[in-house]
Amino acid sequence: MSTDKIIIKGARVHNLKNIDLELPRNKLIVITGLSGSGKSSLAFDTLYAEGQRRYVESLSAYARQFLGQMDKPDVEYIEGLSPAISIEQKSTSKNPRSTVGTVTE
Repeated sequence: MSTDKIIIKGARVHNLKNIDLELPRNKLIVITGLSGSGKSSLAFDTLYAEGQRRYVESLSAYARQFLGQMDKPDVEYIEGLSPAISIEQKSTSKNPRSTVGTVTE
């Protein structure tokens, strides 16, 4: 297992069409692109969902009963992924723009 990068092979979630990527670990990663290009699908529906699913799987059966079951994302392979958490963004302004960020250990 490589400790310096996250490897994703065959991601097919929503707008992602069988993509392969290598993302550096211990770095700030910015995902940019056109509207509808799959930024949120990569960040939340693939990376976060799999990291959270793996974390929940590591808990006892007793603890898991209180947490929702997460589906495995449609991806062939993910390596080097740490447990993941997500922080809900609530905006007090009415600006339609939003910012999404993720950090790896």
